Amino acid sequence: MQKKLLTLVFLIVLSFEAFAQNEVYITDKVNDKYAYVDAIKIYEKVAAKGYKSVDLFQKLGNSSYSKYKLDKAAEWYGELFALTLDLDPIYYYRYAESLRFICENEKADAILEKLKRKPKAVAKS
Repeated sequence: MQKKLLTLVFLIVLSFEAFAQNEVYITDKVNDKYAYVDAIKIYEKVAAKGYKSVDLFQKLGNSSYSKYKLDKAAEWYGELFALTLDLDPIYYYRYAESLRFICENEKADAILEKLKRKPKAVAKS
């Protein structure tokens, strides 16, 4: 009885291993068919056509900021702040830093002042 059980367990493990290898092969084949898409270029084209949203400008600003293209980041964060001021503090800091990079220090100071005057969120317990 133990021999049969051991054989059954061995076959089950072997079948899982064989199945997993086939899956890797299949996904490799599928991945060869897809091309890389640069989402940021698409977002920029969408913004150039006049579409405006908080999410769009956050993505464009964050992408430019993370690639150290602070002049572009300042542009996108400027669009973002034109839509809303109800943003996380990180966006205020990133926008101010981007503005300082392009030597717009007065604007950067004004953004940080807005952050200081922004009401603090009350933590719920």
